[in-house]
Amino acid sequence: MTDTVSQALLDRALIEEATKKSGLIWVRGTTGPARALWHVWHDGAACLVGAGSGAADRAAGPADEQPLHDLGLVDGGTATVTLRSKDKGGRLVAWQARVTELVPDSEAWQAAVEDLKGKRLNAPDAETMPRRWARECRVLRLEPVTDAAARTDFDETSQAARPLPTPATTREPVPAALPKLLRGKRRGR
Repeated sequence: MTDTVSQALLDRALIEEATKKSGLIWVRGTTGPARALWHVWHDGAACLVGAGSGAADRAAGPADEQPLHDLGLVDGGTATVTLRSKDKGGRLVAWQARVTELVPDSEAWQAAVEDLKGKRLNAPDAETMPRRWARECRVLRLEPVTDAAARTDFDETSQAARPLPTPATTREPVPAALPKLLRGKRRGR
């Protein structure tokens, strides 16, 4: 085997193992900032589900799913996927991906959704979730581009950024009664 082929196989193995073991991947499409997204590794690609504009013009999508509308992830486009190390938390590998939007109810869509639904935490409608995804969401497949090497040589600059706005934010004032309830104090004795 040539050194180039050997390096390509090592890069592919690193991408696959790191993506399988990571709970989140950071995805940067053609627009907007990188976003942390949950995913599954399925059949040689990272598959994810989310709300956002797509083939059926699902502009806003349901608030229950991760937002994809501002990333510029289009069928046939590209994205950059970055993974962090589970033990140290630093960037481990980045790779280029080809984006494919799976057609709802196709064989590839059903296989990906079968894996995704097992990983979806706290779903409000676990039994009917695949039907809702078919109507309101996009299932994307991010497949590593074969001729692009895995990037592991990162500079020392921090990539830290403020979290992106989301309706899931829980930063609100603590209710006045909460500290008393947590201490277990009772009134009126």
